[in-house]
Amino acid sequence: MMRFITPVQKSAMRKFLTVTMAVSVLAGVGPVVAQQPPEPGPEHEWLKESEGTWDFTLKGGEDKGTSTGKMGMGGLWLTEHAKGEFGGKPFEGGGATTYDADKKKFVNVWIDSMSTSPMVSEGTYDKAQKTLTLVGQMPIPGGTSVKATLVTVFKDADTKTFTLSAMVDGKLAEMMQITYKRREK
Repeated sequence: MMRFITPVQKSAMRKFLTVTMAVSVLAGVGPVVAQQPPEPGPEHEWLKESEGTWDFTLKGGEDKGTSTGKMGMGGLWLTEHAKGEFGGKPFEGGGATTYDADKKKFVNVWIDSMSTSPMVSEGTYDKAQKTLTLVGQMPIPGGTSVKATLVTVFKDADTKTFTLSAMVDGKLAEMMQITYKRREK
């Protein structure tokens, strides 16, 4: 004899299974507690010093552009947007930098019009040398990546240089250097 499930029974089974699954998931997790967002610290205040509009020139002087920086996300991230030329062609890029208090490191994510993969890097700031050094994986054509080092030297409040080096044939080689001059805060 074949028995059919009524719509009421079907609804009751769904509720029972939903509650059972929820209880089994939560039993392993424990009580759910609302997470407090982190507060900006002195490192975030330091990042804020890079807010403003910057004119940049690539080493060699032919490629130029403009970059803007602004603190956002509750004062935790410095977001940047750059437009200009690279190799005589239009270029656009954007990034976000924060200080991760758990890792005790600065973290950066960069995307641009030359790649469909983001570059993620992290590192430290040397106050005595006024140098931020980040290390990460730089995407390259073919879907792979190479180790890259990003070094920003803060010459004064309105001038900084950025050098990108990457592993080539087992050696770290300079790929580009950019000089930034602040136009306005």
